[in-house]
Amino acid sequence: MSEGASGVDLYAAVEDEVVIEPQEIRSIPTGVSIELPSGYEGQVRPRSGLAINHGLTIVNAPGTIDSDYRGEICVILCNLGKNPVKIRRGMRVAQLIFQPVLKADFFEVEELQKTRRNEGGFGHTGT
Repeated sequence: MSEGASGVDLYAAVEDEVVIEPQEIRSIPTGVSIELPSGYEGQVRPRSGLAINHGLTIVNAPGTIDSDYRGEICVILCNLGKNPVKIRRGMRVAQLIFQPVLKADFFEVEELQKTRRNEGGFGHTGT
């Protein structure tokens, strides 16, 4: 919607209005299918306005569109708010960002190199 926007908007392609009740998860079709070049992915991300104003987010954020996927992009929305949210045809429900994908080569080792953090997990570096 703006010149500096990182992503493109995805719009609801629902036939009839869909109501997402609080704590409910619904898959919303967009009517969009894409063909990405090998080495790229699409990331389906929440829209901040829907999050702050209605409590809507994407359950698997960011959702990944692989370069070999050819089906319709659907957005898995969850209502974390206190009120039902109506999804209407043409409503912007998510944004799609394109990113290069790095592939990793995996190999087994006997031991990992030590670091200062080492095995420190959640909350280890402070609150």
